Amino acid sequence: MELAKLLAMPALLALLLLYLHFMRSKIRNGPPGSSGWPIVGETFKFISAAREGTLVRFIQERMERYDSRVFKTSFLGDPMAVFCGTAGNKFLFSNENKNVQVWWPSSIKKLLRSSLVNKVGDEAKMTRRLLLTFLNPEILRNFVPKMDTIAQIHINTHWQGKEQVVVHSTVQKYTYALACSLFLSIEDPLHDSKFSSRFHRFLKGLVGFTINLPGTRFHQAMKAANEIREEIKKIIKQRKVDLEEKRASPSQDILSHLLATPDSNGRFLTEIEIMDNILLLLFAGHDTSRSTLSSLMRYLAQLPHVYNKVLAEQVEISRAKGEGESLQWEDVQKMKYSWNVASEVLRVSPPVTGAYREALKDFSYADYTIGKGWKLHWTTCSSHVDPRLFANPEAFDASRFEGAGPVPYSYVPFGGGPRMCLGLEFARLEILVFMHHIVKRFKWDLVNPNEKFKYDPMLEPVNGLPVLLHPHH
Repeated sequence: MELAKLLAMPALLALLLLYLHFMRSKIRNGPPGSSGWPIVGETFKFISAAREGTLVRFIQERMERYDSRVFKTSFLGDPMAVFCGTAGNKFLFSNENKNVQVWWPSSIKKLLRSSLVNKVGDEAKMTRRLLLTFLNPEILRNFVPKMDTIAQIHINTHWQGKEQVVVHSTVQKYTYALACSLFLSIEDPLHDSKFSSRFHRFLKGLVGFTINLPGTRFHQAMKAANEIREEIKKIIKQRKVDLEEKRASPSQDILSHLLATPDSNGRFLTEIEIMDNILLLLFAGHDTSRSTLSSLMRYLAQLPHVYNKVLAEQVEISRAKGEGESLQWEDVQKMKYSWNVASEVLRVSPPVTGAYREALKDFSYADYTIGKGWKLHWTTCSSHVDPRLFANPEAFDASRFEGAGPVPYSYVPFGGGPRMCLGLEFARLEILVFMHHIVKRFKWDLVNPNEKFKYDPMLEPVNGLPVLLHPHH
């Protein structure tokens, strides 16, 4: 009899979960859509579409079938409303801590722990303000010559003299070296390489079910995150000594800044908070830029007229400088066409698909009721490929960003509102400095002109984007 009760418990638990899932997804006058399978919802369809490079179609089909303003789905066990277009973006970005607050899948919460992505309310504002005092243009402008040096060393080491280069894995060496240097003052390539391989495992388990069993992506990601934290912990321990003995400056990198600077209430971040935020910055500071640079290399190979205009702009900037003189902040400000090209790359091939919020209370949107506790999702593709916002959206056209540029809330590769990506200026400098040197040194052809890109979870080329290099003489 006792055995029968024990055997029945899992079935009863499963039925309870099914019931709770059903009740949470049911709400009077909710947005139209499909909740998919019990518990898992449309999670596997979403992840499959991302990895097959058909995520735009996944979103557009549901916008056409249900409602182009907002539709219902279910993701990782939660009922979810997908907000679309400029109106959806504006609503979510401007209602932070009113109707909505930040939310991430449990895998991201567990991997990034006490970092900024998991902070809400005043705590989030103070942490963000603390990080932005280092990542603002006035501070970053002083690091442009250092970025320039790192880019040149990278190209001399990993591109010069090569006939063929696999772009995605190679540009990661640049973006990671830059992040390690500016955030931790690490200049050792061997250290960078060891760190970088761990971040690959970390990234692959970032979005998905939190099944922490050996062999799963999430287990590998947790293990990698803990290994990275241990490395950061050692660096923090030494840096505290160096700051105490004046061998390090409070402004030399973001680690020193966080150790030496209190928030607006006079509170210093704990060591755990610093570790988690450095982990976040290292991840965000190199993986999104790696994705963008890979896409940029693809489009510059496919569009010779765009490449030639970028090259002409960068050569003009070089001519105004002395032999061997490093790039300065003022030089980067002249790269207007090059940044328009990078911006168009971010429109047609954004490195991330969007982000998430959670409803703090029941509220009305687009004639529907969104229930408290529902998860909310905004997507880049719902506005980036809308022909009403971007004429002939499939075409690559850098002129879209001239003058006033796109209408508000239509172009959102960096998000928007109080949660806009705080690394935007860092990414801009990182991309433009690399563009300056790569186009001046090489032209290139794609080995696989029709190579597909997929989201896993960042946008990446399926085969790494191998290219044939042709050095300029």
